[in-house]
Amino acid sequence: MTPITLAAIHHDPGGRLTEQIARLLPQLQQHFAALVVCVTDVTPRATFELLASAGACVRREPAAGALKVGRARRTALALALEYAAHPIFACDFDRALHWLEYYPAELQATVTTGAEYDFCVFGRTPRAFASHPQVQRDTEAIINTVFARMSGCEWDLVAAARSLSRPAATAILRDCPEEGVGVDMAWPLFLQRSGGFRMHYHACEGLEFETADRYPAEIAAAGGLAAWIAAIDADPLEWVQRLAIARAAIEAGYPYLQ
Repeated sequence: MTPITLAAIHHDPGGRLTEQIARLLPQLQQHFAALVVCVTDVTPRATFELLASAGACVRREPAAGALKVGRARRTALALALEYAAHPIFACDFDRALHWLEYYPAELQATVTTGAEYDFCVFGRTPRAFASHPQVQRDTEAIINTVFARMSGCEWDLVAAARSLSRPAATAILRDCPEEGVGVDMAWPLFLQRSGGFRMHYHACEGLEFETADRYPAEIAAAGGLAAWIAAIDADPLEWVQRLAIARAAIEAGYPYLQ
């Protein structure tokens, strides 16, 4: 099996996932030859130390908000290139943890599949996509629709999981300057327009809604997961924020319209 480096970003101000990380780290290290994690500076120091003590390459980065998340993803990519001579599996850390917890065999198969290409986008199956709040489904569907019009590819982009060969990662860092949430849109469009890269798409069950893993007490207080998600969908501010993300992602595709 080809050795793979996990390049992840992690934002967890309340340290809600620390126990899950401690429990799953040994398994995570069985799936990946190296771990690179950019941790926001508002995430507890204990999380940083836990990862570092396990041998991960960990970098503390300023928390810049959702619209600037691409900057941290670029940093994780650059660190992965420096840290180990492997292809890269880039995934938000909470997504990777959920995937490993509930779909470990699929995660392993996915990592293996991704190593066969220069760039592989991992999206959600219809069931996994439907597990998310409506505010995410509706706004992320807009991003996917625009990407399909621009690329000819019916891909689910916004699960933030992808594999990259070292040449693809190097090309992105050198010539694709997007630093916002639009990296989901810009990276595949850049590589497609550049030509010469083997690209692929694969839908996965393990990319189901992972955010609920952080809030068991709140979900219980709301009367269950469905009620908790309904409260998210009822909040107008959630729609404002998600629409802003969708707009920024789509605008990141403008340079590749030519």
